[in-house]
Amino acid sequence: MNASAADNSTALPSWTVGDVTVHRIDEVLLPPETGPWLLPGATPDIVAGQDWLQPDFADPQGILHIDSHSFAIVVDGMRVLVDTGVGNGKSRANPAWHNLRTDYLERLAAAGFPPDSVDLVVLTHLHADHVGWNTREVDGTWAPTFPHARYVTSRTEREFWRGYDMDEARMQMFRDSVIPIEEAGLFDLVDVPAEGAEVAPGLRLLPTPGHTPGHVAVQMSSHGETALITGDCIHHPVQFAHPAIGSCVDIDPGQSEATRRMLLESLAGTGTLVLGTHFAPPTAGHVITHGDAYRLVPEPS
Repeated sequence: MNASAADNSTALPSWTVGDVTVHRIDEVLLPPETGPWLLPGATPDIVAGQDWLQPDFADPQGILHIDSHSFAIVVDGMRVLVDTGVGNGKSRANPAWHNLRTDYLERLAAAGFPPDSVDLVVLTHLHADHVGWNTREVDGTWAPTFPHARYVTSRTEREFWRGYDMDEARMQMFRDSVIPIEEAGLFDLVDVPAEGAEVAPGLRLLPTPGHTPGHVAVQMSSHGETALITGDCIHHPVQFAHPAIGSCVDIDPGQSEATRRMLLESLAGTGTLVLGTHFAPPTAGHVITHGDAYRLVPEPS
């Protein structure tokens, strides 16, 4: 499994998995206060105690580096986008996400994925920082950004939120980034059994519940090589060393930890390329055992 640079002047980060190229589409580096809020158990002492996290994933003071980005791939001739970030111009309670103005779509096009060309959008779960570019503002309304794509998530995920007592901030996110996709007839719910569900040749959704009940990771396989996009079952590499550290917004913290431990055990030593949806550059790597837990060995783009 060899790293490669994307063939364009801006050297967009990419990795190869068999004959599939995985592009990272950057949106925004999240501010330093994101770490203590999102992963309160990742105290500076705990983070600083894992020197392998420096300098890429944390600084010497134990401050986590956290990103927001998507992954774009071509499988069987289909252009696929995994998660869609925060989005531009969205009204959000989190100041780091509120009313962004980024060049995300330009970066996506530079990687060879102009919006009209995208065939499939896979959503690991329905949180604001994973669905934002589902839509963009057109003439004062929220229209599908990828009008020719099928938007896919797990049926369990959508049905959970349908019955959830949402606060206004979450309702707003559904109004501007989820419901317009449903109303356009582009949303596709998939049943995801324990063994996973294939949504395109070599592309499989794997159930990784806990952060949300229907959360999925995304597995790619090509010519005997495998990669896995984590979504939010793992937010940051510090959780490799301390799988008990969970997110403040995990719906089921116990299930989230159990999922993380099971996933890391299944990945350790296998050579699977792990790509974190919020991992700062170099973003990707391989899981190895480390003491009584694990660590990530980075695979540069």
